[in-house]
Amino acid sequence: MSHTLTERERTLFTLFSRAIYDNPFTAQRRQTDCRISGLPATSPDQAILARVIKVATEQVARLKQTDHKPLLSFTLETDRQLARNLLLFHVFHRYSSTLDRHILAQSDKKAKLTPLKEANEALQLLQDFGFSPSESLHYFSLFFQMRRAYFFIHHGLIGRSQAMMQLRAQLWNNIFTHDIERYAHSLWQRMEDFSTLLLGETGTGKSLAAAAIGRSGYIPFDRESNTFRENFTTAFVSRNLSQFSAQLIESELFGHKKGAFTGALYGHKGIFAVCSPYGAIFLDEIGDADIPTQIKLLRVLQDRIFSPVGSQEEKRFSGRVIAATNRPLDEMRKQGTFRNDFYFRLSSDRIQIPSLRQRIGEDHRELELLTSVLLNKITGYEDTDLSDRILGVIDREMGRNYPWLGNVRELEQCIRQILLNDRCSGSPIPANNTVHGQPLHNALEAGTLNVTELTAYYCTILYQKHGTYQAVARTTGLDRRTVKKYLDIAEESDGQ
Repeated sequence: MSHTLTERERTLFTLFSRAIYDNPFTAQRRQTDCRISGLPATSPDQAILARVIKVATEQVARLKQTDHKPLLSFTLETDRQLARNLLLFHVFHRYSSTLDRHILAQSDKKAKLTPLKEANEALQLLQDFGFSPSESLHYFSLFFQMRRAYFFIHHGLIGRSQAMMQLRAQLWNNIFTHDIERYAHSLWQRMEDFSTLLLGETGTGKSLAAAAIGRSGYIPFDRESNTFRENFTTAFVSRNLSQFSAQLIESELFGHKKGAFTGALYGHKGIFAVCSPYGAIFLDEIGDADIPTQIKLLRVLQDRIFSPVGSQEEKRFSGRVIAATNRPLDEMRKQGTFRNDFYFRLSSDRIQIPSLRQRIGEDHRELELLTSVLLNKITGYEDTDLSDRILGVIDREMGRNYPWLGNVRELEQCIRQILLNDRCSGSPIPANNTVHGQPLHNALEAGTLNVTELTAYYCTILYQKHGTYQAVARTTGLDRRTVKKYLDIAEESDGQ
């Protein structure tokens, strides 16, 4: 029985096509959901989504009345594609809670693959709608990937600030590209070429962003075993390069052959050998890699080939590479300590993780939200009164304009200090202040500061902590105009 959509159906189905392909962390997706639901934008998220799902279910029921396999009943290809997207939207949300529970189950099981008994029901439903068996498997695998990506981005990268909203949207695009329809058609099996460079200060959450990407790769579903072919927890492999000496980094990355060097009594598989083709390797502190290591990593990125230390055997790596650093790579490239070709090959996508002070500057509620979440993590329960008390101590001890140079990591430690001692000392020397291009603490240790520079940067530290010229003047005994003069000197020197 042939079927053609009415103009009203075509308009509504087009909105569902946008909904299933829109980035869920953008205002555009919310606007689409509001148009489908008919609810105002001020409505709660859950109310809007529930209404959208209800509308989709009603439309699918109408399609099923026209044909047993509705997808095969359309005469026009454009109508068939619109109906296809509606059916995918319907099945995705029908099983989203099931997939969420499976994420939690696999997180607990780690290496063990957990069967998903509801999978056969979902696959059969897709086939009943007119999808082929191979299409059904592909889309079900894609559904699980989308739920994982949303789970790890939404729960791992919290925050109300504009910078955090942009970061979540960028991470989603990093996983699925800005066009998830194209991704679903072909790019899902070609993402190994898209390496990622995460930039940001220490303690901002680069490892959380890397984990969100690395645990959200496409993993096919195997119908025979009724499991996904890989556990996403083991598909993500992380190494901090600053923890290894130059002699050990290559062995840790690429492995070594027995007898390759003194003490190599056994062969060793490096992380490129053990990483799943459905996974990703996270190289933290990539700025600490020396030139020989950069050259070998460049070969992996370009040719996907590596050789263990002491061996001529070539092995292939099929996963993604994610790297992160808080070091000034632009300066290192000028100095020749970080290769340009390695930098450009590494950064198919460059993602800047915002500092905590930027986040608080954009939305003052960011500190309250993070304090509540971190306190819950530390204590294991939610306590609003205790959270308010900690915020009061932070305000008293640190000041509203404290720069949080250690970012979220420093805030977490500050909360622990307050729980122990009812006070928090904060960072004595801002780690990102520089004098003539070098870190302030290095200049202090080297003894290269003159009295003017020392006074200027002491004023800067006090201003970052207290936020007013008057507070700095009271502490130093200088008048307000002199404080401003020294702050200007520090800013001019910092910009050199």
